[in-house]
Amino acid sequence: MNEIDIVVAGLLGLLVGVAAALSFKYSERVQHTIPPQPEPVLDESLVRVLAVLRSAVVVVDDDGVVLRASAPAYAFGIVRDGRIAPLPVLDLIDDVRHRGVIRDEELELPRGPVGRGTIMVQVRVAQIGPHRLLVLVEDRTEARRVEAIRRDFVVNVSHELKTPVGALALLAETVEAAADDPEAVRRFAGRMQRESARLSALVHEIIELSRLQAGALGAMNLVDVDEVVAEAVDRARTTAAAKQITIDAGGTTGLTVYGGHALLVTAVRNLLDNAVAYSGAGTHVGVGLQRTGDLVEIAVVDQGIGIGKADQERVFERFYRVDPARSRDTGGTGLGLSIVKHVAADHGGDVSIWSQPGRGSTFTLRLPAAQLPPPGQLTPAGESGTRSEEVDA
Repeated sequence: MNEIDIVVAGLLGLLVGVAAALSFKYSERVQHTIPPQPEPVLDESLVRVLAVLRSAVVVVDDDGVVLRASAPAYAFGIVRDGRIAPLPVLDLIDDVRHRGVIRDEELELPRGPVGRGTIMVQVRVAQIGPHRLLVLVEDRTEARRVEAIRRDFVVNVSHELKTPVGALALLAETVEAAADDPEAVRRFAGRMQRESARLSALVHEIIELSRLQAGALGAMNLVDVDEVVAEAVDRARTTAAAKQITIDAGGTTGLTVYGGHALLVTAVRNLLDNAVAYSGAGTHVGVGLQRTGDLVEIAVVDQGIGIGKADQERVFERFYRVDPARSRDTGGTGLGLSIVKHVAADHGGDVSIWSQPGRGSTFTLRLPAAQLPPPGQLTPAGESGTRSEEVDA
């Protein structure tokens, strides 16, 4: 190879090296100037659909990062710090990610990061794209609570009915066996009458409570509260007199509410019966009436044994008894205060309790006061002598 060939080869190598260096620099520059491609976003129509769902909605990617979450998802504690928090939900997500199937489970989850409160939720997890999973969470806590109450109600009714029915069957056998002993027959016949009365009262109150829960108030009448209290006191006086308990009523007169006269009498009568049952002989029960703002308050005050704080939270539950032994002696059904609560709710009011052990109790029934039109606009009573005006419920 001569000198000219050597020079040409050297120049060619130099040009190749320069071209390679320039190509590398250009490639590096392009790599730094091209912006990174954005992650695929959710389809706008899908976003609108998710927004109207009543369930808590969470969309996560393959790494478990929350891409979208509705407010209930945070309220239920499903999402915290941008990620799914409850481990059982994470397990469902992993299962769906690996198996590609839809999972639907009912889970009991902690209500928060601390404390022992829980919620019952229905969780549904499904794949909605190559790298997206949808988590729907529906709160079932209230539904499960209602189911438990209904189940307990059936169990309690069965138990409460079984006691007097069993007692009647046993007493009937005893009377049959003592047919030759008139004194024993009279004694057991008296006990049968008491058990029959208890059974009748229980069935009546179960029917009454069921009717109230079905919302059977019907037409609303203008009701004179004085008449309601007077009738309830009159009905309760016989039982009170047997224990030398006096019942007095006082306070503001002329108060009126809209509702059902018979139901309100039942409510006040149940409060009075409860006061008498848990008061000692020779004590006093008072009924006070007053208007506070737009509410009519009927307070029943007794000087009885009182109720502890823990029991006060449960006295309005069906079949709950503060003192089961005393209830058996007095023939109580455990439904009276529950009926009061439902009557109050049906009339747009409520019932509350103040009590201290050894210092008696005060139950206050609060009802919306009737809003009457000006006197000149009142429809006069017809010839039938109707004292109250009916309005549509």
